[in-house]
Amino acid sequence: MIRQHMKIFGRVQGVGFRYRASYVANGLGLTGWVRNDWDGSVELEVQGTIEQINRMLSLVNQGTYIMIEDIKRKELPCMEHESGFHVRS
Repeated sequence: MIRQHMKIFGRVQGVGFRYRASYVANGLGLTGWVRNDWDGSVELEVQGTIEQINRMLSLVNQGTYIMIEDIKRKELPCMEHESGFHVRS
C-alpha cells in the first residue's frame, strides 16, 4: 500500500476530470481526494497499490475531453483510517 500526492497537467480542468477520478478511484477501492488548482492543474492524493493507482490514471485519461500531459508525483505516508475518495473544492 502506498500514498502519492500528484499534480497533473494538461487538459484537466473543465472536462470532468475530478468527478471521473472520484468515480474510478471509488470503483477500484482507492482512497484520497482530488481538487482543481489555481494554475490550471489538478491536485490529488491517492492511496492504494501502485497497480491500482496506475490503472486509475489510465482510466481517467480515457475520458473524452481529458488529456493528461504530465504528472509530478511524490510519495507520502499512508493514512490508516481514511475511507473513500472525494472531490474537494
